[in-house]
Amino acid sequence: MPGSVPPSPAAADDTAPSPVAVSGPAHLLRVTLLMAGSCLPILGAVLIAPVLPRMQDHFASVPGAKALVPLALTVPALALAVLAPFAGVIVDRLGRKRLLIVATLLYAVFGTAPLWLDSLGAIIVSRALVGVTEAAIMTCCTTLIGDYYSGRLRVRYLALQTMCASASATVFFVLGGAAGAAGWRVPFWVYAVSLVLAPLMASALPGPASQVTRVSVAGSPDGSRRAFPWRQLGGICALTFFGAMVFYTVPVEMSYLLDDLGVANTGVIGLATAVASAATVGGAIAFARLERAPEPMLPAVLAVCAAGFGIMSVAGNAPLLVVGAVINCVGTGMLLPALLTSAMSRLAFEDRGRGTGLWTAAFFGGEFVCPLVLLAGESAVGSLAGAVGALGVAALLVAAGLRSVRRRPATSGARPLPDEAA
Repeated sequence: MPGSVPPSPAAADDTAPSPVAVSGPAHLLRVTLLMAGSCLPILGAVLIAPVLPRMQDHFASVPGAKALVPLALTVPALALAVLAPFAGVIVDRLGRKRLLIVATLLYAVFGTAPLWLDSLGAIIVSRALVGVTEAAIMTCCTTLIGDYYSGRLRVRYLALQTMCASASATVFFVLGGAAGAAGWRVPFWVYAVSLVLAPLMASALPGPASQVTRVSVAGSPDGSRRAFPWRQLGGICALTFFGAMVFYTVPVEMSYLLDDLGVANTGVIGLATAVASAATVGGAIAFARLERAPEPMLPAVLAVCAAGFGIMSVAGNAPLLVVGAVINCVGTGMLLPALLTSAMSRLAFEDRGRGTGLWTAAFFGGEFVCPLVLLAGESAVGSLAGAVGALGVAALLVAAGLRSVRRRPATSGARPLPDEAA
């Protein structure tokens, strides 16, 4: 029962001043580095997508290449989803900044490895290792945002993280296509950018260790270590797994939906996808500007996502499909930071790395299964549009369930959660 959950120790942290400066050149550089680091896993996910056909041609003589070459694109996300919880534990034990710098350096090593590897199997292994470093980088960057900022500033920068990730996906896709014109190996040089980021992170990012005492005291008056909030975080992680499927449906399936409507022009498909990506950024901006706690917004946000899916499922032409995608992406742009902020509000400093790792694993796990779920749905209902509509119905049911659960304390007289009272 939500009303029976005791106040989170992070509640005090959310109302306290941020422990680092929030203005000036040092602040701007710190935010820029955290956002750039958060974009590295997106770089790994989309950069080589345009060159997959050329990789396919290069390794045509390798047995199983038709399945193995696409695996080079998706295996980092799978590795990230599997290993993020372990990265979170390491973050809490070894420290955020140290692990971030090491992982960022290794990201360049493993990311550029296909430049000199001739074996498709070795390339896939290097891509899996990229996923390992991505798990550490994403967990560290998100955890540091939670460490450095509190209250509305934390909400703002978590929303900014979503905006940067969404915008960078389009940029990296175009960059990969342009670089790939010179050869399928050329885009892998872009991974070396992390060699520039690592020394800047080492010099510009402060260690958050000074916050441990303040947050620990706020969460435990006798100074003892509190139990990890498995029950509270488990619900958010389960919701995040589902939310990731909602989030990735349009980016993954938009081109197929347009193709089903007879749109074969790649320029039109690219433009439609870019418009949807811009709507995601717009949703994240709207979320950052709303002066409301994130959890009460989740039912409405999921309802917006469901409405977009509903329009997409019945669209008989491309313009109406794009309208539905835009509505859905406005919702997903708000959904991701709302889920992440809700998870952060449940975590004290000493648990934040592990909790962020679990949340990251749930999100990228949902990303990985998204096309598989829609493929199964397409087989069940007979069309991809129908599968998207079914996912919309599921989102609406989840929204109704969340609304019902949130209203229950008010009728039973139970005390609301701290963020509900905000």
